[in-house]
Amino acid sequence: MTAGISSLSSLSNPTGTTPKSDASTIAGNFNQFLTLLTTQLQNQNPLDPLDTNQFTQQLVQFASVEQQLKTNDQLGNLITASKASAAATASGLIGKTVTADGATSPLAKGTATWTLNPARAAAKAVMTITDAKGNVVATQTKALPAGSQSFTWDGRASTGQLAPDGKYTLKVQALDATGSSVAVDTKITGAITSVDVSGAEPVLTIGDRTVALSSVEAIGGTSGQ
Repeated sequence: MTAGISSLSSLSNPTGTTPKSDASTIAGNFNQFLTLLTTQLQNQNPLDPLDTNQFTQQLVQFASVEQQLKTNDQLGNLITASKASAAATASGLIGKTVTADGATSPLAKGTATWTLNPARAAAKAVMTITDAKGNVVATQTKALPAGSQSFTWDGRASTGQLAPDGKYTLKVQALDATGSSVAVDTKITGAITSVDVSGAEPVLTIGDRTVALSSVEAIGGTSGQ
């Protein structure tokens, strides 16, 4: 009597349900498995005894599946709690003045904007734009006056094609009229006016710019205080 016990996969997912529903019924399936096992042992053929090693392996495997489903549920709860905590933290920043890394900017509808602040006027500045994988997408060369200013990219790659929406990073190498290097700061400082928590990470709005919460480097007091 070597057959009669349903396979482990059938017991763990008898109706093709989702992992979430499996997790809610795993205890019942486990009890069903034990009942089948006990019945088979009680009615085994003495001339063809059941392989107890196989039963033990199935029990261990079933217990492992049960533990994994419980672990997945706990991880899901932790992720949900973490996102809720991040959203609450970001919402509390509205009205506060922050300084954020502005080297990375989102390209949306053919426009990406950076705020540049050269230490002094640069006669030649090479603007290199890379995608999320570090690949160079476009380069531009222009002069930069001293002081804070905006640099807008129209989304056109060096090939002439329009780059897909996404996050792009700007690197600036600038030289003054004497050929000396000029430092160009790309940090953003301003008051947070709104927070978007619809994505995987909260996105803050500072003036006409948006930055990810992870880009914030310093937090000051509430604007106007």
